[in-house]
Amino acid sequence: MSDLIVIGFDSPDDARNALKGLRSVERTGGIKFEDTAVVERDAAGAVHVRNEASGTTETAAAIGGALGAMVMVMVPPAGIVIGAAVGAGIGALMHSGVDSTFVDQVKNKLEPGKSALFLVIKTADVDALDAALRPYHGNLIRTTVNESVESGLNDALK
Repeated sequence: MSDLIVIGFDSPDDARNALKGLRSVERTGGIKFEDTAVVERDAAGAVHVRNEASGTTETAAAIGGALGAMVMVMVPPAGIVIGAAVGAGIGALMHSGVDSTFVDQVKNKLEPGKSALFLVIKTADVDALDAALRPYHGNLIRTTVNESVESGLNDALK
């Protein structure tokens, strides 16, 4: 089961930089993401969503590519079409990232110059997560983590 954490920031740079810091924790094995997204509303009011490929997308693409390659050996033109269709179907069945409706709700509430960071976390070292977020000041918008983890995150973001 994955946990959702959504953090609001007073600056677009904070959401982007917090994600960069969390990615460095990911490289050391301290956290594993299923999905991430940064939502920003610029000073003019335009919304920008930067959604990274999730593990689900990567897995579906790999499976679809492998099946497509096998079929392509037997029937070359059909292999590409079948591989893409299978990959898309598997991705749809496996989808467990950030719900687009919820992203839209947060987008609509963001004021100009603000941002939000969406994290769907498979596993995390709570201390490493807190340490990576400590340099940034934000507010938890929504989370599915237990109360002690949420309390630690709130303390780290102050």
